[in-house]
Amino acid sequence: MWLPNNKQEKRDGAGTALIAVAIDKDKNSQTSLKWAIDHLAQKGQTILLLHVKIKPSLFSQSPNLSNSNTRSNPNWDQHLVCKDPDPQTRELFLPFRVFCTRKNIQCKDIVLEDSDVAKALIEYTTQSAIEHLVVGASSKSGFLRFKQSDIPGTVMKLAPDFCNVYIISKGKPHSSRAATRPAPAISPLRNQVRNQINTTKSEPYVYPPNNMKAPEKPPEKLHHSHDESDLFRSPFTRKGPNGKSYPELPTMDSDISYVSSGRPSIDRIFPTFYDTFDSGKATPPRMSNSTEIDMNHSFESMNYYGRRSVDISSSPPTFSSISQESDRLSSASQPMMEDVEAEMRRLKLELKQTMEMYSTACKEALTAKKKAVELQRWKLEEERRLEEARLAEEAAMAIVEKERAKSKAAMEAAEAARRIAQLEAQKRINAEMKAIREADEKKKAISALQQSDVRYRRYSIEEIEAATEFFAESRKIGEGGYGPVYRCNLDHTPVAIKVLRPDAAQGRSQFNQEVEVLSCIRHPNMVLLLGACPEYGCLVYEYMANGSLEDRLLRRGNSPPLSWQLRFRIAAEIGTGLLFLHQAKPEPLVHRDLKPANILLDRNYVSKISDVGLARLVPPSVADNVTQYRMTSTAGTFCYIDPEYQQTGMLGVKSDVYSLGIMFLQMITAKPAMGLTHHVERSLEKGTFASMLDPAVQDWPVEETMNFAKLALQCAELRRKDRPDLGKVILPELNRLRMIAEETMHPTLMGDDGGFSPQHSQVSLQLDGMSGPGSRSVEG
Repeated sequence: MWLPNNKQEKRDGAGTALIAVAIDKDKNSQTSLKWAIDHLAQKGQTILLLHVKIKPSLFSQSPNLSNSNTRSNPNWDQHLVCKDPDPQTRELFLPFRVFCTRKNIQCKDIVLEDSDVAKALIEYTTQSAIEHLVVGASSKSGFLRFKQSDIPGTVMKLAPDFCNVYIISKGKPHSSRAATRPAPAISPLRNQVRNQINTTKSEPYVYPPNNMKAPEKPPEKLHHSHDESDLFRSPFTRKGPNGKSYPELPTMDSDISYVSSGRPSIDRIFPTFYDTFDSGKATPPRMSNSTEIDMNHSFESMNYYGRRSVDISSSPPTFSSISQESDRLSSASQPMMEDVEAEMRRLKLELKQTMEMYSTACKEALTAKKKAVELQRWKLEEERRLEEARLAEEAAMAIVEKERAKSKAAMEAAEAARRIAQLEAQKRINAEMKAIREADEKKKAISALQQSDVRYRRYSIEEIEAATEFFAESRKIGEGGYGPVYRCNLDHTPVAIKVLRPDAAQGRSQFNQEVEVLSCIRHPNMVLLLGACPEYGCLVYEYMANGSLEDRLLRRGNSPPLSWQLRFRIAAEIGTGLLFLHQAKPEPLVHRDLKPANILLDRNYVSKISDVGLARLVPPSVADNVTQYRMTSTAGTFCYIDPEYQQTGMLGVKSDVYSLGIMFLQMITAKPAMGLTHHVERSLEKGTFASMLDPAVQDWPVEETMNFAKLALQCAELRRKDRPDLGKVILPELNRLRMIAEETMHPTLMGDDGGFSPQHSQVSLQLDGMSGPGSRSVEG
């Protein structure tokens, strides 16, 4: 397939390829011309604008497109001739010529007349050897008014094979057909069209009829008398500086149209064409400084003075005669060119100034119109606001009346409420007085009990100093918020002595609380208090060989990791010991500072809860009804404190459940408590829970561990009411997991007294000191 080298043609600057665009009133004609200029033509090149004027088929004598003799004969009987285009046809070309002028493209108007548009276009393309034919796609207002006709399709199918056909729709190629061979090198009609383009690039061209020849016409007939030119007077009829009339000058490559007094200005006819032509709209443009606009039939005026190469009022001459006449006139008028160009520049400047004045006037008128509209809108807005204000005033008056009635009723209700409040206040005062008396009596009873029955051994400071070698650093095994901890032997028993630091905040109150609680309870999972030195704040505990749970989880001292079996067993033991505190009689105990550092492990890894110095007694009614007990200040470690307790100071047994959930998550992940619940929840949602587990343990049972993690997350819920019950939900699940762990646990890990760990949670403590002297007992 042969394709034309358009790039080479553009580089040569000659624009040798003939480009034709079929135009009509359809919008696609405008977009077709724009596409052809953007993609095929170059600046200064000439485009043929083809328009077929339809005549009734009764008078049509179009040649048969299938007749090969007609195609090959340059002197074919042409019936597509339109000898005298009417003003309407000239108006049709005007917007397209304006656009070409703006784009610095020459244009040539070709008016054909036939009853078959497709045949007329194909015949002209064949005889003129046109290489590029651009046609707009069909629409309801296309070339033909017959809906069944498909002109673009027919043209594409029957066009000569040397012609590239493009069908444009909405500014884009809808379909195209490439040429298969080059255009004929010798084509009489093609050469005549080229000569006509070179001599009159922007004049409307009428296809010569019949045998492409016309009878000879005297040269003087090409020029009309001065009287005839007065009918179409233009700026070129004025006398030049050399005293000669401008119309006597020869034909130029481009001309400038002018506006006569009897015709509307260009701006009034086409105000915004150039602005909207590119978008495919048919609105004519605002024009200034145009060189190819046909205004007030200026081309007819110039035709009388030799500007036209074809006289439409008489038989047209041959193209060779026209070319010779044009060359003669051009050589004779060379001295006059400068005067014509000066006059043209002056006219262009006048036109530009006129357009600017008109544009300024339009802008001022538009601004005034906008101001008037804005004033009208402001007036309407003010009227609306006044009406709204009036309605709002009426509504406000109605509301005032209603509020007066409500106020009267409220005052009556307030008076009644005041009387009720006085009664309630009196009842509250009586209840508080009664509670104060009961509390005083209870304190007296406890004080008497403590003075008469001491539940721990008292050590002197001398015994403590001798055992710790006067608190030597070598005996020191730890440091806490309460004070340092020393390891030593008392009464031939390994013990741990915790010494109160003098500057410890609330140290004395914690000391007394811990002595009071630990001296009254005995449980396998509670650290055993062996004695104390109240004068110097020293507490003597049983020694826990494996330190705290926190040390073992973090593997401090390069200790071996805890197996998952041990972790599940420790979790069940902690839950058992915590339930023991919550079920203490006659009043439950809340630990308030449950964390891995306060869980101690003996030599068999049996866990015991320590540091109950922050524990508080909660009234039985609070524990039974799952309500809260108001505390004046919160206590505990930040990440383990119940959020509701931290915000409101309301204490309950489920405050320890929150701390228990955080600690359980640390037992399986060995990670810090900060943000741990969020990370575990995300891992469960994404299915990456296994990556959260402590990597020191390689054989985690994923399913059981996942159940353990979900239970811990339930314990760590932000709202207290969403946390499960320790005795009914949490501990049964922990015992189930412990049984699974003990079935697979190696016997050496269970220890000698591993069976001593309690197997259930039904353990309670009776504080006989609250009801009378007696010893404390453990049930179950």
